[in-house]
Amino acid sequence: MNTILMIIVTFFAGMGAGLGTGFAGMSAAAVISPMLITFLGMDPYMAVGIALSSDVLASAVSAYTYGKNKNLDVKNGLIMMVSVLAFTVVGSYVSSLVPSTTMGNFSVFMTFLLGIKFIVKPVMTTKEAMEKVSPKKREVQSLICGVMIGFICGFIGAGGGMMMLLILTSVLGYELKTAVGTSVFIMTFTAFTGAVSHFAIGGMPNIAVWILCIVFTLLWARIAAVFANKATPKTLNRATGVVLVVLGIVVMAFSILN
Repeated sequence: MNTILMIIVTFFAGMGAGLGTGFAGMSAAAVISPMLITFLGMDPYMAVGIALSSDVLASAVSAYTYGKNKNLDVKNGLIMMVSVLAFTVVGSYVSSLVPSTTMGNFSVFMTFLLGIKFIVKPVMTTKEAMEKVSPKKREVQSLICGVMIGFICGFIGAGGGMMMLLILTSVLGYELKTAVGTSVFIMTFTAFTGAVSHFAIGGMPNIAVWILCIVFTLLWARIAAVFANKATPKTLNRATGVVLVVLGIVVMAFSILN
């Protein structure tokens, strides 16, 4: 494998994945996987494993940054995480029983459309408005939405990070920073579960590519999370929208090339 090409590809893959994670809680798999497959000729299953493992530390450091700035709902995040993990398994099982459908581009189109949504119709909910919802109602909402997200992701195999952000902002009425903080908190655990299962089944990946992807994704996720927590709601909505639109277009281009 060409060393210079490997460094360039992993740098830009990590940058795209890190910005998507830090700004919007997006799964690194949506960016890293197609780039590794297209430019480095990597096995798709192994590429997803590397992407998921890159997501673990990137999501963790992003969650820490959002939490330090009091933009993280740990309690309801844990409720949603448990239901997401449980019903991802259920959705995956149901999917194995029905005829396969072409849903591979679901996450990519969702990324693009969600980016447009943040630019055209920004989320301007305040923390004061969030706190008006009773804790009990919020817990029930988190459980139900986690079930829905987990089942759909298990059934079609994609879109978890984007679905969480959409549900948290549009259905549960979260303020944008708290929505992203809670999303990356959940993604830390879901990515870890996915990465472990991938490597347990498929074996260890190319160590150099693996380490570079983790380092670059972590670096850019930290930069994005720090910026996001200091930005005004209007600026954050625009920045998040632009990042998602660009990533959606880029990933669609990679999919066509591949």
